[in-house]
Amino acid sequence: MNKKYILFDLDGTLTDPYTGITNSVLYALKKFKINENNPEKLRKFIGPPLVESFMDYYGLSKEDALIAVGYYREYFKPKGIYENKVYDGVKDMLDELCICGKKLYVASSKPEPFVIEILRYFGLYSYFYGIYGSTLDETRTKKDEVIAYALERSGIKKCEAVMVGDRQHDIYGAKKNGLMSIGVLYGYGDRNEHLNANADIIVSTVEELKIILKGDK
Repeated sequence: MNKKYILFDLDGTLTDPYTGITNSVLYALKKFKINENNPEKLRKFIGPPLVESFMDYYGLSKEDALIAVGYYREYFKPKGIYENKVYDGVKDMLDELCICGKKLYVASSKPEPFVIEILRYFGLYSYFYGIYGSTLDETRTKKDEVIAYALERSGIKKCEAVMVGDRQHDIYGAKKNGLMSIGVLYGYGDRNEHLNANADIIVSTVEELKIILKGDK
C-alpha cells in the first residue's frame, strides 16, 4: 500500500480524548438529572456523532439530544477540549510521512473549529494540508459526509488516498466514498469492529501504522 494522500481521524487515532469527552458527557447528563457512576461506559461516545450517542445510549429524543450536545459543549469548549493527549509516536510518524512526501489531512466527526484548536494546541496543525470536521449546526456530522466534504474541498484523487481511523464509522465512511481504509486498534475500536466493517488493513500500533503508510511494508 503506497498512497500519496492520507486522511486521519482525530479522536482515537491522533489523540486520546477520553478525559475531555467523558467529563463533557457527564456534565450534559447531569443537566438531565442522569447520574452515571461509571465513566468507562462513556468510552462508546468517542467516535460516533454525539446526537446519535445520546439517543442510542441514554434514550433521549432527538430534540433532547440536541440540547444535550449544547450542554456538552458548555464544558468541552472552555475545558474538555484540552483534556486530551497525543498518542506516543504520532508526531514522529507525521514527521516521517511528511519527509516521504505524503500529503496529510484530518477528517473528523468533531466540529471543525474544535479540531483546529486541538491540533494547534498540541502542535500538530502544521502537518496538515487540510483540516475538515463536522458543523456546529449538526448539518454535517456523519463520517461519510465529512470525508466527502474533505475530498471535494481538497481535490484529492480517491485512488491515491486512504482513510485511517479507530472506529467502524471511519471504515464505513471511507468505503461509501470509495477510499481504501485502515483501522487502528490502539484507539477505541476493537478488531471485530474493524473486521465487521471490512477494513482493508488493521494495525495494532502507531509504529505499525507508520510503516504501512510509508509504503515500507
